[in-house]
Amino acid sequence: MCRVVGCGRPARAATNDGLDMRFCRSHADHYSRHGSPYKASYTAAELKPHRQHARRWLAEHGERRDVVSAIARVEGLYQRAGPHVEAFRLRGLSPEDRARAAWARLRKAQVNPVEVIAAWLAIEAMIEADPHPEHKEFQLVQAAKLVHRMASGSHRRWQGPDGGTIEMHVYPRPRGKVLRHLGRDIEEAAGLVIVGR
Repeated sequence: MCRVVGCGRPARAATNDGLDMRFCRSHADHYSRHGSPYKASYTAAELKPHRQHARRWLAEHGERRDVVSAIARVEGLYQRAGPHVEAFRLRGLSPEDRARAAWARLRKAQVNPVEVIAAWLAIEAMIEADPHPEHKEFQLVQAAKLVHRMASGSHRRWQGPDGGTIEMHVYPRPRGKVLRHLGRDIEEAAGLVIVGR
């Protein structure tokens, strides 16, 4: 049976829907997307004050050694990401390659590394304020989802045969191991920045 208290549904392994012996399909999908089988991701409204505070703090303490180091580490992730891969060409890539492609999209979109660090600090602050905080994986996934949204899609526009404009907008779905790889990268880059020290 699914390990989530009160669920009552069989685990996926008991329904010939995979090998997962812990969760039912619904809670397995939730875990893949959010980093927890039952806790939902933080909303933009919940995170907004923490992100604003993190940006202000980073602007005031931008010359600190840990902040400078974190910025350099994020820039390193950008440079090591390899060539830019359009979102519609990600099919078949491993989770590690998809995570690198996400860093390449952020680099191409010229996302300021400070925004990545601010995202990590905002998630840290949100978890500290949460009366029911989750385990470490939830923090990694939440930070990854926030950073992934900064430059998540690929957009193409061309002229059709009838002279009209055709547009294509493709957004990769943030879920699974890709988020775990992104989250670990973010933690390694920004995890040593301590607000209030």
